[in-house]
Parts: sequence; C-alpha cells; structure tokens
Amino acid sequence: MTAPAGPFAAVERAAATLGLHLTDAQLDACARYGAALVEANASVNLTAITDPDDIALKHFLDSFTAHAVRAWSGREKLVDVGSGAGFPGLALQIALPGIAVTCVEATGKKARAIERFRDLLHLQRAEVENARAEDLVRTSAHRERYDVATARALGSLAHCVELLFPFLRVGGDAIVWKGRVDAELHSAERALAALGGGSVTIVPTASLGLAEELPGRSLVVMRKDRSTPDVYPRTPAEMKRRPW
Repeated sequence: MTAPAGPFAAVERAAATLGLHLTDAQLDACARYGAALVEANASVNLTAITDPDDIALKHFLDSFTAHAVRAWSGREKLVDVGSGAGFPGLALQIALPGIAVTCVEATGKKARAIERFRDLLHLQRAEVENARAEDLVRTSAHRERYDVATARALGSLAHCVELLFPFLRVGGDAIVWKGRVDAELHSAERALAALGGGSVTIVPTASLGLAEELPGRSLVVMRKDRSTPDVYPRTPAEMKRRPW
C-alpha cells in the first residue's frame, strides 16, 4: 500500500503528536470513509463539512484528539451519543480497533448512514443504535456499562452530563468537544454533583500542539465517581422545563 497523500497525510503527522500512530491501512479507511460521507451527504444531511481537507481535520483529527486526553488500554467499551455521521465513534474505532463502539443516533436516516459506513469499512466491533439516548440508557444492556462516553454536538455541557453519565460505569470518563466552555461550567457542575461526577479536566487543542489545525477547540473530560441515580436522565420535556 502506498503512503497516504493529500489531507490524510496531514492527519497522519498530526495524530502522531497525540501519541496515535496510524497505519497506511487505517489512513486508507479514513479516506474511504470521508469519500463515502461526501457521497451520502448529497442525499442525507449528515454534515456541513464537505471539503476533503476540512473533513480530514475537523472530523477525523478532531475525533482522534480523544486519544490524548485519557489513558487508553485499547479494550474500552465506548458509547458515542448523538453520533450524527459517526464521529467520533467510528473514527475512534478505526484508530483503536480493539475498542467496542456503540453509536447512538435518534434520526433514522443518519443511523442507517452510520451502518453503511461501518459495513463499508468492516468495523466488526461497532454497533449502531437508532434510539434516543434517554430511552436506550434505561435498558440493562446499556446502563452503566461503558468505560467512555463521547459527544461532539449534543447541546450544553450540563445536558451532555445528563445524557452521558448514565451510560458510564463508575470510574469511566465522559469526553465532550466544545468551543468556548467557561460560561457552561457552573450549570455543568450542578449536573455533575447530581449524576455522580468527579474530576473535570479541560484540554484545549492548543495544548495538544494543534492550535493551527483545530483552533478554538477544547475537550472536557469528566470522571464518574459514583453511580447515577435512577431518576436520570429525565425526559426531554423535563430537561427543557428545568435546565441545570
């Protein structure tokens, strides 16, 4: 296999700064995924990002930053809530083939697109759940079963806490991608206190050496210290009526 060219050559170099050394086969899978995303986006609104360079950086490299913000064994169970076009879930499955990924997406067309991407790339340890997170996490197969829970575009930080933490086992980590986050921290702290949260770490992409590639981005890493009370997550109506 030839060495990667174009936008994914840049991703290869940048990912190495995150401690993630991608093989040519993994980079080829990313390139095929990106091409399939552009094709699918013509009929299903999956992403506003369609330029190949932007897809490589703003979807794939952005997803890979998760590798630098916690210690990975490579055998984690990960749930990606509000997966959209499959990011970061499927991208992390490519980069860390030993993990098991569940992509949760409530919109049927998007969930089916994620399934097609998974099948195209033969990602046998990736599952897709076409369901609302609030409903899925009420089942014993999913409640407090995951080591990592991720969200890239799921609303406020407090809202992410309420949806992600019930999926996490005690000792697990929620990772949320954000731009400016300071204004959301106070309400998120209230949600964390109620749902079993512990330490919070904010990691700007600039501190990872990616200020130019991913400007103005931060990852918020939140550890779960205690079991989440059964009352959470609340219904969407309750969350809207009584935000954190």
